[in-house]
Amino acid sequence: MNTVTHTEKLALLGGPKTIQSEFKRYNSIGAEEAQAAIKVIESGVLSQFLGSWHEDFYGGPKVRAFERQCAEYFGVKHAITVNSWTSGLIAAVGAIGIEPGDEVIVTPWTMSATATAILHWNGIPVFADIDSETFNLDPRSVEANITPYTKAIVVADIFGQSADMDEIMALAAKHGLKVISDTAQSPGAIYKGQYAGTLAHVGGYSLNYHKHIHTGEGGILVTNDDEIAERLQLIRNHAEVVVGDKGVTDLSNMVGYNFRLGEIECAIGIEQLKKLKGFVESRQSLAEALSDGLQGLEGLKTPIVRSDRTHVYYVYPMQLDLDLLGTTRDCICDALNAEGVSVSRWYQNIHLLPMYQRKIAYGSHGFPWASDICHRDVNYAKGICPVAETLNDTTYMGFGMCVYDLGFNDVALIVKAFRKVWAGLDQLRG
Repeated sequence: MNTVTHTEKLALLGGPKTIQSEFKRYNSIGAEEAQAAIKVIESGVLSQFLGSWHEDFYGGPKVRAFERQCAEYFGVKHAITVNSWTSGLIAAVGAIGIEPGDEVIVTPWTMSATATAILHWNGIPVFADIDSETFNLDPRSVEANITPYTKAIVVADIFGQSADMDEIMALAAKHGLKVISDTAQSPGAIYKGQYAGTLAHVGGYSLNYHKHIHTGEGGILVTNDDEIAERLQLIRNHAEVVVGDKGVTDLSNMVGYNFRLGEIECAIGIEQLKKLKGFVESRQSLAEALSDGLQGLEGLKTPIVRSDRTHVYYVYPMQLDLDLLGTTRDCICDALNAEGVSVSRWYQNIHLLPMYQRKIAYGSHGFPWASDICHRDVNYAKGICPVAETLNDTTYMGFGMCVYDLGFNDVALIVKAFRKVWAGLDQLRG
């Protein structure tokens, strides 16, 4: 453990900076991915999808191989690739059969697409609060927000740890709801012996460039439901053209898109998937070392990992007790940033975005909220998600573990910077 033997002047106030150079940017792409991409380029087949009912409706050889390997890796019947995880969320909401005006419960503490995907099908997002330790949906708040109009729950496994899926799936079974797992940030996380993202009716992972593994852009949908899998494939690839020849009779939400992932990306994905376990284990070891090094710093709560699951640390989330610290989050974050540790001081409260505050999405007249399809006046006022709002406004602080290619020496420097700031709290209070 690094210690500060005397009170040094903080870099924020003109003292020496603890970390003199920026950490190396995280890059999971190696020679194997480059060679795989070259082989696809040399083949001349960069995509083999056809937007019609044909053997190539499901894509080319690399798409199919990557999907098979993902299904085997995550232990599911079906894996469907898409060109982004945002596309995956849109496809998932459509595939579970959302009707215009249906309410879908969702977390406010996530990337905006988690909720916007609901609006794409003219569903109505309803925001439930989060658990103060895991930052995931609080099942008690979910239950309190269920109405006769609720059709589904979208759960985000945020920062790298699974939500309380047993409780959420039990609520879904009790009320006849579908569940979507947005596990964009948590591929490889384990919940009670199963991979996060696989316990819902449909789930999946992001392959965006700053995630654990990536193809530049992309996403993977996973499900054990044959019907949902077929609908995901149809929505991905021009469903409206395909359903007739394929013999599909349920035409609900068969408005297709081009959400197709290419052969180069899937060739890269095949190589990346081989590395996921190693990447996760490495980041877990570094996060554990960071937690050990930060132990004993008064007013700082490091990540809490429930005993029945693992954390893969897309973000290393922390909380500040400002009463104990006697200063503000801004002061703490500014001091750490000045020492060379780039920390974020908020995440997001989606329900407070202008779209929800003004209830304007499609057109300028408040659709879908102001239309006949909306069953009631859904409340998005500040105060509906007090835990998420307090975290965002005053107490949350995060470090992006996936941003950097860290080693244990880098973690030691981060710990040194934290301890220097904590030793100099009187300077901040002044």
